[in-house]
Amino acid sequence: MKLLRKIGILFVPLYYLITWLRNSFYDLGIFRSTKYDFPVIAVGNLSVGGTGKTPMVEYLIALLEQDLQIATLSRGYKRKKKGFQFVVPDAIARDVGDEPLQFKKKFPNCIVAVDADRRHGIAKIKKHHPNIDVLLLDDAYQHRKVKAGLYILLTAYSKLYTDDTLLPTGDLREPISGAKRAAIVIVTKCPRDLSLAEREKIRQRLQLNTGQSLYFATIAYADQLVSQKRQKSLTALQKKQFTLVTGIANPKPLLDFYQEKKLHFAHLNFPDHHNFSPSEIEKLEKESIIVTTEKDYLRLKPYISADRLWYQSITMEFIARDSIFDSEISNFITSQFRKDLSHL
Repeated sequence: MKLLRKIGILFVPLYYLITWLRNSFYDLGIFRSTKYDFPVIAVGNLSVGGTGKTPMVEYLIALLEQDLQIATLSRGYKRKKKGFQFVVPDAIARDVGDEPLQFKKKFPNCIVAVDADRRHGIAKIKKHHPNIDVLLLDDAYQHRKVKAGLYILLTAYSKLYTDDTLLPTGDLREPISGAKRAAIVIVTKCPRDLSLAEREKIRQRLQLNTGQSLYFATIAYADQLVSQKRQKSLTALQKKQFTLVTGIANPKPLLDFYQEKKLHFAHLNFPDHHNFSPSEIEKLEKESIIVTTEKDYLRLKPYISADRLWYQSITMEFIARDSIFDSEISNFITSQFRKDLSHL
């Protein structure tokens, strides 16, 4: 794989040209973007994954859902069924995508839909739910056919987009100049003790434009593991051996967290959004204790007995400036339609 990526450097200039031209055509109005008369917030990144989009969307839903009717639209990556679908709590992750199902289970009052064609998906949501207040677009930074009112760009602390290169050699989906579309840039998965001096160094490396807001966030791991019917403290596993199963882009922060807790586990690593095969399920069924991520749990739940399958829940927490971020979101929504959100 590393050799193929090195060989891929030959194709980076061509990829740069194609993506740069595409963005330029949208910026110049040659390609048409659809705007909407209600607040649309797009969450995404420049890289292929691993920046924490799911916790960010969940943060926004939790922030807004008590006062507003929220809808989310995702493409439903690697799902088996095509086209537009509303996600219901008893859906199967294989059919609708693991992340959209996670949103619906965690926030049952939120309208959750999937559609690879975002314009078509938005039209369908508005047809069935004309009174929605805010639409959150998950992983839609490169979906230029839709013009969101606010773009939130995520970049991981361990691999800033300015330190990366374009596909197929690197992980960037488009040139770093695409970051200028974002009103808000969030450096995710930061150490909790990230100093002011290091934050300023990162700000300088990202070379943000005037008017772009920069925030820093970290991942908070719950002290309780969750199963279908109950919870268990992480400390209960300190003297037990278990199997950690991950199908996410970057499992390293979770591995580091468990190693700091001095837990004993065997790690089975799968590709991001992995759909487990029957033979893989058969092997996992032999494990006495399986701990996994929340979205992997939704894919494994139909096949592994509830008394042996647990997931580690996470949340995103801002470093120092959470109230300022919340105010920026509420100010954007207020500017889009006359609704007082000053109490958020």
